[in-house]
Amino acid sequence: MITPLPPSEEKTASLSGTGRVYVWLVALAGALGGLLFGYDWVVIGGAEPFYERYFHLNSPSLVGWAMSCALIGCLVGALSSGPLSNRFGRKRLLIAAALVFIISSLGTGMAHVFTAFVAWRITGGYAIGLASGISPMYIAEISPAHLRGRMVSLNQLAIVFGILLAQIVNWLIARPVPPGFTAHQVLESWNGQWGWRWMFGVTALPSVCFLIASLLVPESPRWLAAKGRIQEAIQVLERLGGPAYADQVGSDLARQAHLPAQRSTFSELFSGGMGKVLLLGVALAVLQQWSGINVIFNYAQEIFAAAGYHVSDILFNIVITGAVNLAFTFVALFTIDRFGRRILLLSGLTGLVIVYGVLGELYRLHVHGKPMLALVLGAIACYSVSLAPVTWVVIAEIFPTRVRSSAMSISVTALWAACFLLTYTFPLLNAALKASGTFWTYALICLAGLVFLAASLPETKGKTLEEIERSMQTGAAQQGEDFSEI
Repeated sequence: MITPLPPSEEKTASLSGTGRVYVWLVALAGALGGLLFGYDWVVIGGAEPFYERYFHLNSPSLVGWAMSCALIGCLVGALSSGPLSNRFGRKRLLIAAALVFIISSLGTGMAHVFTAFVAWRITGGYAIGLASGISPMYIAEISPAHLRGRMVSLNQLAIVFGILLAQIVNWLIARPVPPGFTAHQVLESWNGQWGWRWMFGVTALPSVCFLIASLLVPESPRWLAAKGRIQEAIQVLERLGGPAYADQVGSDLARQAHLPAQRSTFSELFSGGMGKVLLLGVALAVLQQWSGINVIFNYAQEIFAAAGYHVSDILFNIVITGAVNLAFTFVALFTIDRFGRRILLLSGLTGLVIVYGVLGELYRLHVHGKPMLALVLGAIACYSVSLAPVTWVVIAEIFPTRVRSSAMSISVTALWAACFLLTYTFPLLNAALKASGTFWTYALICLAGLVFLAASLPETKGKTLEEIERSMQTGAAQQGEDFSEI
């Protein structure tokens, strides 16, 4: 069993008022990658009924491929984010992600054949993969220990805001579809010809904001220190927190830099205690997706239709789900550094098990209307306060600096692989098991995750990344023993 970290031996130097404002602004700039991640990922949910008719997607496999093809790009982007950020730095990768977001959103909106649509969605997925790997890592590396949970949670808050923004934009762009409209009439309508294009194309606007912000932020001080550029790292720390903060954290970084060289190898990630930490990161990343909540966002049309709602009601209900998602992410933001990572994750998973079980039973009984909406919102609330933000915080802080980019790359790649399987298989699973069986399946997955995390998840709140790293190195040296130093 992995037990919590021991009490901190040192206090993080207090930031000056100006430093606190600046570090929050830098974290917000980094979190814009999460906003684009959320927006680009969910915008497809509102466009789905219109581009499906435009491209004549008539089979579950084609529908699943259109929805999930971006995940191929996500996998490649996440897998490449580690070695690329290790070589070129975090800042350059943020800039690259912003540029790809701009190009792919315009390309998707202008696609006239399905193959071009898929190609541009995969390209946009690459940007999502880069942003999902780099943004939380960058924020963790510039954040003071006592604020890191909240600051990394900004990434999830930005994701949620991006989701809500996409849902609102879709709702505003889509024109009402009169009841009884045939598929051909929907195809020939403004929605079927142009509306879905605008839904994708508008993504370019926040992408430009992300590009400008990425050009203005400093490089990660911990990446600079890992490259031996200690003086540059200290200069960044002074900008982030002032001289006292730079002296304290900079001395810790200098000590790490002057330790005997420990060249990171890929095999190190799978050996001894480090292998157990990587397993925890990968399992948590996979659980975030296999908890099933993303299908509510990506397949909201089908889920609410099965609950008895019509198209106009569905689009408004989707906006409600986004608002609840945003509200409970704020709850996580203000509690993660107070209550810790474990309690949020375990309580949220317990809630998901209960809600999914009840939701599946009501689908079996063909219950329609507000009870179903209330349960869906309950599931989103549980997820938004636990798995959604805490996963990014934990995988951004549990890995040592020398392997952080590679380990996060593997964890985030596992996340997107799990997301691909979830998204692609939902139409098939829903057809085979119906909505009731599908949600019961997700309940069992959440229950298994709850048991695993209760036994293996450490509490890391209030620890500097260097303190966590020293604890991990101690544990990794005890390869034959219980990894209790973490």
